[in-house]
Amino acid sequence: MAAEDIAGKRATPMEQDLVTRTTYSQPQIASVGLTEPEAREQGREVKVGKFPFLANGRALIHGEPGGFAKLVADAKTGQLLGAHIVGVEATELIAEPALARLFQGDAWEVSRNIHPHPTLSEVVGEAALAVDGSAIHI
Repeated sequence: MAAEDIAGKRATPMEQDLVTRTTYSQPQIASVGLTEPEAREQGREVKVGKFPFLANGRALIHGEPGGFAKLVADAKTGQLLGAHIVGVEATELIAEPALARLFQGDAWEVSRNIHPHPTLSEVVGEAALAVDGSAIHI
């Protein structure tokens, strides 16, 4: 923004709730958007989908069964409000829900994306299905 300002161009304000937050720890932690409490504090009714890495074949192959993916969606519209992932490659997996947030996508749209088997990305797809109680592998 500073460079745009110096160049006399109109700076586009950054939308903080679209910025991914990543922590390279063991396990990795990643999130984007609102937490469930933040969404409720804004007066939103929410639905939450959560899926454990323990139920994901690829996580078991890696010997990394700990953690989960959690998606927070607006109960009325299904719009994805936030995503939170703790576990193996969480910092890579957050990109899909972050993109859905950027384009104001909903949990159903995330669930319709093809998540190849066996991959860690299935955790995100299953969490999206879980928003409506439709997770397949749990």
